[in-house]
Amino acid sequence: MPQTLGNPLYHWTHLELKNYFGIDELLNEETAPWIWEKTEKMLQEDALSARNILRKDKVRFVGTTDDPTDDLEAHRKLRDVEDFTVSPSFRPDPGLHIEKSDFTEWVRKLSVSSGLNIDSYEDFLRALESRVQYFDELGCRSSDHGISTMFYEEGTKEEAAVVFEKRMNGEELKLKEADLYRTFTLVALGKMYAEHDWVMQLHMGPKRNNNTRKFHQLGGDSGFDSINDTKLAQPLGAFLDTLEKDEKLPKTVLYSLNPNDNHILASMAGNFQGDGIRGKVQFGTAWWFNDTIDGMENQMKTLANIGLISNFIGMLTDSRSFLSFSRHEYFRRILCNLIGSWVDKGLAPNDHELLRQYVENICYYNAET
Repeated sequence: MPQTLGNPLYHWTHLELKNYFGIDELLNEETAPWIWEKTEKMLQEDALSARNILRKDKVRFVGTTDDPTDDLEAHRKLRDVEDFTVSPSFRPDPGLHIEKSDFTEWVRKLSVSSGLNIDSYEDFLRALESRVQYFDELGCRSSDHGISTMFYEEGTKEEAAVVFEKRMNGEELKLKEADLYRTFTLVALGKMYAEHDWVMQLHMGPKRNNNTRKFHQLGGDSGFDSINDTKLAQPLGAFLDTLEKDEKLPKTVLYSLNPNDNHILASMAGNFQGDGIRGKVQFGTAWWFNDTIDGMENQMKTLANIGLISNFIGMLTDSRSFLSFSRHEYFRRILCNLIGSWVDKGLAPNDHELLRQYVENICYYNAET
């Protein structure tokens, strides 16, 4: 830990130690033994149960990430909790990754979970729609899509159906065919989201599993992903415009792992505002490798320069740790420091009421509405 200066891990760790365990000491070789003992003991106490951590942080809404085939039984059990809402989020990535070896197996899982036979692409779309409806009934308010390379290949439902049938029969697909299928399917999903007033999140730009030896040794999502640098503006613009032409573009949040895409996303979001919704299409929070002081400041400066930071929906934490709510504090500190620096430079007025509204809206109310 003493070797991580300049890395957000240093700040996050010490915020967590202070906020949840009352430990205001630096973690190093000397302090590690007693910090381990104290935290291990405190984690056995009810005060640091998952629910009580949520209560302590005054969390009102938690969005989990869930496969469309999930039965959401845990969400059913949490429906009557009064302090906060736990909502599923629809993550249908396996249904878009038609090129992957487990695609056909996932389609079979979708058939079982939806209770529908899937013998055609039309059946497949119907099963997805059934799961969207099921998730909506259990409080789902958003979808999320992990997209390594943004795609757009125009085609008809009949052409997408041919690609689907080829894959289900075990045939190899060309990239153009896979992109046509992905495009039509994601557009269809976007229309479903709009019907249910969901938010569509697009997380774009990771290059995954770069170390082949480690991938075979440890599997995917084991720490060997990095930033991708493929073209974004043309396919993203075409995809959003396809939904917009049919007046079926849902509220949308755009993220890119590549900070070089910041200006693309901020300007692209401006093309698709309207419908009486403030910030309908958002340039989302600095994410993953950008979840740093510099990364968050750069994202917010770009948004303020090109769009309206007043409509920003603020921090997103996709950590799997309940203690990581400290990252929301980290974000708030960076936001307030940035605004304060504008005031010091004469770039923003020293109007506490106006600035209070900015901070409260960005950190809570914009996302709530």
